[in-house]
Amino acid sequence: MKIFLIGFMGSGKSHWGHLLSQKLGLRFFDLDKQIEEENGKSVNEIFSTEGEEHFRLLEKEILYIITESHDNFIMACGGGAPCFYKNIDYMNDAGLVVWLNPPIEKILERLIKEKNTRPLIQDLSDEAIGGFIHKKMTDRKIYYEQARLMITEENIKIENLVEKIFHA
Repeated sequence: MKIFLIGFMGSGKSHWGHLLSQKLGLRFFDLDKQIEEENGKSVNEIFSTEGEEHFRLLEKEILYIITESHDNFIMACGGGAPCFYKNIDYMNDAGLVVWLNPPIEKILERLIKEKNTRPLIQDLSDEAIGGFIHKKMTDRKIYYEQARLMITEENIKIENLVEKIFHA
C-alpha cells in the first residue's frame, strides 16, 4: 500500500503521516526531508540558491525513486508536489492520494506560527499570508481535487482516518 498525503502547506501532512505510519506499521517518508537529506541543503537553501524550478525537478526525482523502490509506505508530499510535472497523475497511478483539506483559517493560523521555516512565505507579513494562501489554493485546487480521498475534518481521530483510507 502506497499512500500519498497531499494538501496545502500547514494542512497536517507530516503530522498525520507519522500517526498513520505508526498505526499501519508502514514506513513514513517526508518528501521535503528526503530532498534535504539527498542534497545536503534545506528546502529554503535550495529555493534561494537554485530556484523553485530546480527544487521541483529534485522533488519529482525523489518522489519517483521512493515510489519505485518501496512497496508500502506513507508519504507526506510538499504542498506544491502534485502541481508539477504531472506528479498527481503519477501518484494516483502508484497508490492512494489523500487530500488533507482543513479549514483555511486553521492553515493560516499554523502558517503564521511557522513562517520562518516556509520558503514561499518567510518574507511575507502576517496579513499578506492570507492573500498568498487564497491565491495558491486557487491555483492548486485543480490538482488537489484529483485525490481519491479528501479529508476536511480538522479533529479527525486516527481510527476514522484509517477507516476512510481502507474504504477509498
